[in-house]
Amino acid sequence: MGLPQEHRLKRRQDFQKVYKQGGRYSSPHLIIRTLFEAYLENSIGSQPSCFGISVSQKVSKKAVGRNRLKRLIRKAIRQLLPEIAPGWKVVIVVRAGSLECKYEHFLRELKQLLIKAEIIHGH
Repeated sequence: MGLPQEHRLKRRQDFQKVYKQGGRYSSPHLIIRTLFEAYLENSIGSQPSCFGISVSQKVSKKAVGRNRLKRLIRKAIRQLLPEIAPGWKVVIVVRAGSLECKYEHFLRELKQLLIKAEIIHGH
């Protein structure tokens, strides 16, 4: 099961815009690039947050491994979606050496990065 359609970052131009203009936060296995875009709309928060996932061949030469990592990241995003503020564009980059990580590890790291980026309000 993928992300809902309105929460997907699909176009190459969107990815490039986030890479060029967005902030960068990193952890041992993930890097997130974030860009707040709600200011383009008339009312703040009317635009849902969108996510893109990038897994390089440096992580795994086999597509099976890269696709498994993308499924785990999408599952973590779906679980965190109710806590995420609207209006953000986020690209999640998986670092090399992440192939052995489990879902709980990705969930914890992703939540910490989103709190650091102030997309999720921490405690």
